[in-house]
Formats: sequence, structure tokens, C-alpha cells
Amino acid sequence: MSKEMKQQKLGLWMLTALVTGNMIGSGIFLLPASLAAYGSISLLSWTVTATGALLIALVFAKLANVMPLIGGPYAYCREAFGDFVGFQMAYNYWIALWVGNAAIVVALTGYLSFFWPLLAKNTLGACLFSISLVWLITFINILGVRHAGIFQLLTTILKLIPLLLIALVGTFYIHPHFLSAFNLSGQSNLSAFSSAATLTLWSFIGLESASVPAGHVNDPNRTIPKATILGVIITTIVYILSSIAVMGVMPLTELANSTAPYADAAKIMFGPIGSTLVAIGAVISCLGALNGWILLQGQIPLAAAQDKLFPGIFLKRTANGTPVVGLVISSILISLLLLMTLKHSLVKQFTIIILLATLASLIPYFLTTMSELVIFFKYPGLFKKGRKLLGSVIIAILAGIYSFWVIIGSGKETVFYGTLLLLSSAPVYVWMKWRSSSRKSVVNVTEQPLPLP
Repeated sequence: MSKEMKQQKLGLWMLTALVTGNMIGSGIFLLPASLAAYGSISLLSWTVTATGALLIALVFAKLANVMPLIGGPYAYCREAFGDFVGFQMAYNYWIALWVGNAAIVVALTGYLSFFWPLLAKNTLGACLFSISLVWLITFINILGVRHAGIFQLLTTILKLIPLLLIALVGTFYIHPHFLSAFNLSGQSNLSAFSSAATLTLWSFIGLESASVPAGHVNDPNRTIPKATILGVIITTIVYILSSIAVMGVMPLTELANSTAPYADAAKIMFGPIGSTLVAIGAVISCLGALNGWILLQGQIPLAAAQDKLFPGIFLKRTANGTPVVGLVISSILISLLLLMTLKHSLVKQFTIIILLATLASLIPYFLTTMSELVIFFKYPGLFKKGRKLLGSVIIAILAGIYSFWVIIGSGKETVFYGTLLLLSSAPVYVWMKWRSSSRKSVVNVTEQPLPLP
């Protein structure tokens, strides 16, 4: 391998930054308001979610160590279960992307309402504004952004500043009696705990990021596992410390109705200047996240179409290689989802959307844990036998149980609609197979020699 090729590879710290940056997106900036409705029991959910996320991360780490395939969960599920499950995972990832982008733009609008309060009061205006932002960023991606990498790096650094500022300074402003309201949901402790755990897992979506660009990683068998684990640990520390600070500086009932919880908390700590800086940082973070994930919402269906698992229409690109059809169709679906949740407030809208996006991501996580067990039996020579193999099996089973538990905790309505989304992949797959068979039949007929008279 040439020196130039080595310089183009991602090392440990660059890959760790990728994992951390992808997980710390828009969700954490609005999530304290969603969690406040459950009470301080949600802080316990953070610790359990972090443990569960670490178990899932260990599964990805092990698979990346023995089989560093490009595509992460999609590649592992396809390897273990075949094309149909591989198609379903690509389909679910795509759904998670555009549904997640809807949540990001809602959070972005929520923080912009700090500067323009009318956005928080006028639900129709806020919805139309969110849709406009989606299409603005979509248009930018269609044109092509040459310095997207630099833009994403800067926004990642800027979004960490307000989180760390709140986490460190906020410890001196915590009022313990604000956290005394343990369960405000009106549900049982177990139900409230499970629901809050599903919400907190939204902030860990992206933990598999290191496994996706496996072909561009230096020594992927070692680097990907280390980066995955380090990324989850760093993110956990930032999340828990900042959440405790925000939930401890203002009453939970007031926090539950906040459209910009970190900005409101900073106002208490630093006055108007502090809250303005936090709000600006959150807006920059959301813009960066929206830009990055909208870019991916076109790339995922393009990759699946290249593997003939998505319709060929997603292969259409502009002159500069932008997957324009995938971008446009995804943004149309985002717009429709935002209109469907129009009747709710920004916080309620954000909560509904991230539950759907989390479920769409949980199913690939669950099947990836099962994929590891299948790959154990399919390729026994890849794994060292003995205690290490037993430990990997136990971790995969625990990660699978955790994923399944959080799916249950997302609630009947979310599971219902999430299941419908998953099942909708079946007729699409059948239609694709039918079209593929029809083309082959036409080719075979035209290639047959005409019968002699």
C-alpha cells in the first residue's frame, strides 16, 4: 500500500470522532423536554440505555473484527439472512433516515423559535417553515457541497461547546428538589422507565457508524471496534452530565413545555447572553446534522439500488453524481410526515417522530445481534473458540434482549405504525422481483431463435 493511500485512511481518533459526531445530533438539544414529562426516572433510563447501547456496540465491534464489511448492519444482515432481510434492513435504514431528518428539522425550528417566538405559537407556520428548511438543504445537496466534510467537522466542534458548558457549569446550579418528582407520566414506574429508555436510545442512533465505511479505515479489524466503544463511552458521559444539569436547574413541569431546554437552562445560569449562545450553537448543530443526514438519505437507496435491492429509479443521478431521485423522494416523505403531525406542539411532534425513527433503527439493531449468532455457525473458523466465543454469544443474546425490550417500550401505537412500515417492504420487494423476472423473460424470448417454416 502506498504512502498516499495510507494517508487517506481513517485512523482511530478520526473514526471515534465520526461515531461521536453522528450520535450527538439534534436529539439531545430537545430531548430533556421530552424526558421531563416522565420525571427524574428518565435519568435512570440514561444509564440503562448507555449499557444497552454498549452491548449493541460490542456486537458491531466483534463483527467488524472478524468480518469488516462495507455497509455495517445492512451488510451483516444480508450475509446472515439473505437478500430479502438485507432489503428490509436497507429499507428500514432509509425510513430511519428520512423520519429522523423530520425530527432534526423540528428540533431546528424549536431552537429558531428562541429568536422568533411566533414559530412556537403558530403550528402551521412552524410546520411550513420546517418543510422549507428541508427543501433548502435538499437543494444544496442536489447542487453538491464541496466542503461538506469541513462544514460537518466545524458543526461537530461547535455543538459540543454548549453541551460541555452546560454540563460543567450546571452542576453548581442544580436544585435537588426539582429532581424529586420521580414519575410524572401517570403510568407505572416500569412503563415510564421503558418509554423513557426508548426516547434516550434515539440519542445513541449512529453507534454503528464506524462499521459503515470499513473499506476506508486503517486496520479495520482493530480500529473499528475501538472507535465504536470509545465513541459510545464519550457520548454517554456528555449525555448524562448535561441532562442532569438541565433537569436540575428548572422545574420539570416547566421544562416539559420548553421548546429550547438547553437555552432556557443557560439563561438561568448565564443570563440572556448565555442562552443566546446556546441557542445559536444548537441551531448550528441541527443545520450540520440535517445537512449530513439528508446527504445520506440519497446515498442509502442508491447503494441498495446498485445491489439490485431497491428500484432502479434510485440509480438516477445528476451530472455531478448526486442521487437526485433519492433525495427528492425522501424529502417529499419528510414533508408528508411533518404535515401528518401538524396538530401537535413542537415537543409532542418531536417525541412522536423520534419514536418512529428509533423503532426503524431498532429493528436493524435487533437483527444484527441475531446475525452475529448466525454468522457464528455459518463461519465457525472466524471465531476463536472457548471463553471468548462464549462471551461473544452471551453479549449478542443480551444485546438482542435489550433491543427487543426497547421495541416493546416504544408503545403500542409506535410498534403498530412501525410494523406497518416494515411490512410495507414486502410488496415492494415482490414488485421488484416481478419486474426483474419480467425483464429476464423478455430477454429470453427475444433471444430464442424463430421456428423454421
